[in-house]
Amino acid sequence: MDERQFEELYAKYANDVLRVSYFYLGDRQQAEDVTQDVFVRLLTSSPDLEAGREKAWLLKVALNRCRDLWRAAWVKRVVLGSPAMELTPAPDRMEERLERQELLSAIHKLPADFRDVILLHYYQGYGIAEMAQILKVPEGTVSSRLSRGRKKLEELLKESDAQ
Repeated sequence: MDERQFEELYAKYANDVLRVSYFYLGDRQQAEDVTQDVFVRLLTSSPDLEAGREKAWLLKVALNRCRDLWRAAWVKRVVLGSPAMELTPAPDRMEERLERQELLSAIHKLPADFRDVILLHYYQGYGIAEMAQILKVPEGTVSSRLSRGRKKLEELLKESDAQ
C-alpha cells in the first residue's frame, strides 16, 4: 500500500473507526488509541483489501482491538470503577446527556456479540448482510444477535429506570 492510498483511507474512514471505538469503549482517549492502532496495522500489515471492503476490514480490526481492551482486567478494575471526568453540559441538554449515558452504559453491559451488531447496525448503518460479511458469521446469526441484543438492551434500560 502506498502513502497516497493510506492517506485516502485514513481521511475517509478514521472518523468511523473512532466513532465505533468510542461507542464500544466509552472513553475518547482509548478510542483514539484504538483508531491509531488500526491504521498502524493497516500500514504495517499491508492486507490485501478488496475495493469497497476497506471500511469493513478497518471496523473489524477496531472491534477486535476494542474487545481486547474491554476484556482486560485492568480496564474492568480501574476504568469501569472510576467516575467519569467530563464537563457538565448546559442545563437544557442535561436530560439528553443523561439518557445518552444511560444508553451507552447499557450497551457496554451487553455481551460482546450483541454489542458488536448493535454498534454496527445503529451507529454505522450496516444491514444484516453487510454485518454478516464483516463478522464472518451467517446472516441468520446476525439477525438473531440483533434481535436478542435489542431485547437485552431493553431489559437493561428498564432495570435502570426502575432503580
